[in-house]
Amino acid sequence: MTTPPATAWLMLTPPGAWRAFGQPEPDEMAQALQALLGGRQTMAREAWLAADERRQAWLDQALAEAWVEALPRPLQGPDVRLDDFLPHVIASLSGERRAVLASDSGFCLGRTGVSPEQADVLSAAAADFTEFGQRQARRGWRGAQRCVAFHAHPDMLLPEMAFVPFWVDGVGYWLIVQGEPLLNHPTWVELLWGIREAGSRFLAMAQA
Repeated sequence: MTTPPATAWLMLTPPGAWRAFGQPEPDEMAQALQALLGGRQTMAREAWLAADERRQAWLDQALAEAWVEALPRPLQGPDVRLDDFLPHVIASLSGERRAVLASDSGFCLGRTGVSPEQADVLSAAAADFTEFGQRQARRGWRGAQRCVAFHAHPDMLLPEMAFVPFWVDGVGYWLIVQGEPLLNHPTWVELLWGIREAGSRFLAMAQA
């Protein structure tokens, strides 16, 4: 583990983004990690640590687990319309560049490489998985709120289709990818950041 210099800017890695946004009820550490995608540019280390005395220990763990990386200069967040941004970024997360972003209620928010009809079918399936996961969670098993994969071959090496749930500011989403899921790609972080920034801009406009 390398301790970042005092002037470093902190950025979530793809595994760190999953740790932060991969559960419907994030714990305190996940909420702290989410704050790293809470502005228009990466957050300075000192600013992030100053919010809570426990964050130093959390940062040590996050660096050891490779959930966070320290950057020598700040990065700007996505500054584009979400409708224009989504098809490009979700394409990078599919081995076949065919993907859909859906709300957990079954509404298609973005698609690439698939027809509107297929996107609607997959979005409706995601809503069914949401209800199934919530029902199982009430029974005491939260494992059903994790990723869902379908395989065309019995060797089950690579999925034909994968459904990946995540939650941003209390809102549930599904990333649906055909072929190999490429969730170690930096655009996974960019997707979460873009959704969060779009929500922040919408809230600011509503309060103006």
